[in-house]
Amino acid sequence: MSTERTAPAPLSACDEPLASRYDVALLDLDGVVYVGPDPVPDAPENLRKAAKEGLRIGYITNNASRPARVVAEHLASFGLDVIAEDVVTSAQAAAKLIAGEFPKGSPVLVVGGEGLTSALEEYGLNPVRTSDAHPVAVVQGFHPDVNWVMLADGAHAINEGAKWYATNLDLTIPTAAGMAPGNGTLVQAIRAAVEVDPIVAGKPERPLLETSIERLNAERPLMIGDRLDSDIEGANAVGIASLWVATGVHDAHDLARAPKNQRPTYVAAGLAALAEKQPGVTVEGPRHTCEGWTAEVVNGAVSVKGEGEPYDGLRAILSAVWAAVDAPAKPTAKTAKSAGRGRRPLPKPTPTPGSIAIDAALHRIGLDK
Repeated sequence: MSTERTAPAPLSACDEPLASRYDVALLDLDGVVYVGPDPVPDAPENLRKAAKEGLRIGYITNNASRPARVVAEHLASFGLDVIAEDVVTSAQAAAKLIAGEFPKGSPVLVVGGEGLTSALEEYGLNPVRTSDAHPVAVVQGFHPDVNWVMLADGAHAINEGAKWYATNLDLTIPTAAGMAPGNGTLVQAIRAAVEVDPIVAGKPERPLLETSIERLNAERPLMIGDRLDSDIEGANAVGIASLWVATGVHDAHDLARAPKNQRPTYVAAGLAALAEKQPGVTVEGPRHTCEGWTAEVVNGAVSVKGEGEPYDGLRAILSAVWAAVDAPAKPTAKTAKSAGRGRRPLPKPTPTPGSIAIDAALHRIGLDK
């Protein structure tokens, strides 16, 4: 049974290094630890430093293509001290869901690769490769070898009554050559041929993070990711702290447009933040101050003044933008003409996400593209 938690407020302060505040880091992989076969610059060194400070490192991935042991071997090639038990995949989370509903030995059709097969076997289920085996469930996860035949067979099984599980719905996946279609794109292909939606195991849904917290015995977990719509939203869904890092898919513009459920507890350039304190933001009227920077929204744009670390400036900017977007609509002042007619003035609309200009402010703090 999962423990009910409440995530800290976005842009919270932490008066000690993050590696001291939290007992387990739950790291997303693609775009945080590696991109394709190669490590994110300085990520392995920063993780080794955090581990020396006593922070346990767990690796959490929506990518279901590889078994946990293979992922661990990949990470170990960067000089990280990691074993298979430190890795939790969305394939394992999906297999756990299926095992909780069907008895051991049940046939499950795999639309994916070895990562799914290995996870199903770990939970005592029988992975099959054809709908002729009359599977009780279909589980779909990313693998570069997924083809039309596999997608069609999955659709046939679902239409025959098999329950459908998807490891994740990420539309894209980062590769060394750039963005490529992810599992969510392939899920859409099957969805076009069936009348039901899949049960989803991966972020931002709860199962993967709940499984990770349980398997890693985390009491004070910190989710670390680059994607707001999976890593950060997932952390908020299970009520744990989150750290967004700028090494992957989303950037400062995406942060400024983030809805409430996708706003991180902390923001940083990269994993060096694990050894650092995190300053908070002080709000005085329209002014939002973080360390040496002060930001406010003026006439639909962010004005920022001061000097200091760029990410302190970003915190001030984000706080100002989010406050402006979240503010309730204010009634406009009555004119003499409208007052004479007894009409109630229309409320002044609040800014919408993306409508507040931040380019000049980001340039001012040195974080423009």
